[in-house]
Amino acid sequence: MVAAPALSELREVCQPQAKLQSRNGEHWAGRLYMRRLSLRTTRQLVRTSVSPNTLTWVMVVCGVGGGAALLIPGVTGAVLAAVLFQLFLLFDCVDGEVARWKRRFSMAGVYVDRLGAYLADAALMIGAGVRAARGGSELWVSVGLAAALGVVLLKASTDLVDVARARSGMAPADEESTQPRSQGIATARRLASVLKIHRVTNGIEASLVLLAAAVADAAVGGLGPTRAAVAGIAVITWGMVVAHLASILSSSRLR
Repeated sequence: MVAAPALSELREVCQPQAKLQSRNGEHWAGRLYMRRLSLRTTRQLVRTSVSPNTLTWVMVVCGVGGGAALLIPGVTGAVLAAVLFQLFLLFDCVDGEVARWKRRFSMAGVYVDRLGAYLADAALMIGAGVRAARGGSELWVSVGLAAALGVVLLKASTDLVDVARARSGMAPADEESTQPRSQGIATARRLASVLKIHRVTNGIEASLVLLAAAVADAAVGGLGPTRAAVAGIAVITWGMVVAHLASILSSSRLR
């Protein structure tokens, strides 16, 4: 086994500042703490023969497993789901870092990475809906499915911008082009950015919300807090679907 590279050398190659400073290219938790953990994990993995695509598949398993973990009753299942989504974030960082160090890039890896994001967040919402339905109305499963569909539509609406631009022979949109031309939509977008409510549509944040709800369930002796959380996430998600679509159509991304 080869010697582990120095962290400074690894950071320079694997964590380019352009990516870390990008508003849309890096999760806030990555900047806050996960990139510190991922670099140390990457330092060991680059000494092995493991491929970046293998790590991406591990990421997918962690995300989908997080949704399945919510089927375990009580706080235990919610804790496991939150932990698995932290591992999802870790491997989401590590796979790209290993790819940059080993210079092993592939379109398949990009595809699986995006597929994993869809599957993980949708699985969490479905798991949350099934969890909320336990001992109550099966309609909660439908609420979870609605939230999952909304999450998928949110991600797809962003990815479809790149599809539309690629099919029109245009380069990917830069951050400047994402700014809405409508003053009203721009103001609403800034307000959402300040309140951060859109973050609960992401599985990492949603898993923490559901963990807090599970603790509250244990305190009150029922599933009321979890059901309120699932309903709230579903409402916010669909509100974001409409707002995001309006933001895309009012920006320069498709012009």
